[in-house]
Amino acid sequence: MPATESSEQQHKPHAVAAGVTMRDLLASCAAATAVSTPPRLPDPEPAAPPARRPEAA
Repeated sequence: MPATESSEQQHKPHAVAAGVTMRDLLASCAAATAVSTPPRLPDPEPAAPPARRPEAA
């Protein structure tokens, strides 16, 4: 590869998605996360207090 081609490739800017704002991109990522995250498990029920035993006389 000639030297001129390699220097041209190094200075090319990265590809930019035309017409997509950063706000839309972030919103789509947040939506994808919300859809792909499973729902939380319900909180465990508090354990019932131990049954009281009658006291010895």
